[in-house]
Amino acid sequence: MLRAPLVTLVNDPRFERFIIAVIVVNAITLGLETSPWWMERFGPLLTFIDKACLVIFVTEIAARLTANFRGFWRDPWRIFDFTIVAIALMPATGAFSVLRAFRILRVLRLISNIKAIRRVVTGLLSAIPGMGSIVLLLGLIFYIFAVISTKLFAASFPDWFGSLGESAYTLFQVMTLESWSMGIVRPVMEQYPYAWMLFVPFILVTSFTVLNLFIGVIVDAMQKEHEAEAQADRADLHKEVEKVLKEVKALRSELAEIKAASGGKAR
Repeated sequence: MLRAPLVTLVNDPRFERFIIAVIVVNAITLGLETSPWWMERFGPLLTFIDKACLVIFVTEIAARLTANFRGFWRDPWRIFDFTIVAIALMPATGAFSVLRAFRILRVLRLISNIKAIRRVVTGLLSAIPGMGSIVLLLGLIFYIFAVISTKLFAASFPDWFGSLGESAYTLFQVMTLESWSMGIVRPVMEQYPYAWMLFVPFILVTSFTVLNLFIGVIVDAMQKEHEAEAQADRADLHKEVEKVLKEVKALRSELAEIKAASGGKAR
């Protein structure tokens, strides 16, 4: 008897909006708790609001589990919500005191409750396989240039190119274009005038080519996610139209039977 009202409650858009509002309030509260000024004046109130939000989250999860236990565990977003709330319920004292900092993870529940954000995250997750191959390509490029730069510049610039790891880190800085010219390349060119022949192709390949492949893969994944969602919406609409047509046909058949019966009585 309790299950039917809970199903109605958890599927109500107003309930979803209420949970989103609680998540936002909880995020603001956790942010204010980092301020000594706010904690000194409103510490007990902020702690009360934080605990009240946690109670609401636990109640929501319990309601969803009761309303549809099997369906809850089939939905990865609901499992994500359950994990976030479970982390918040772990003791935040002693060895687990570090978990207090992870209470802010509750804000991530906005991902599962706001459809637009969920669509973006789903698209990013679907892009991971494609990005994996790009990461391998980028790693190969880094390895080649790190070996070359270590052999060429290690003697004169041991802090930047003294080992393979240091060279890779320096090249990463060059790739991000953060102080790459005045901070690294020009000092190297003072002793190795032709060093630009190494760094310029490296920047062209990594910053302007390979990194843009990431954008291409992500945009393609987002587009496919949007098309899949649009196709699903069209399929749902088609089912609704078919259902309505069947009902209309059934009504026509009933009307025809009623007319036939009326005509027979009239005669």
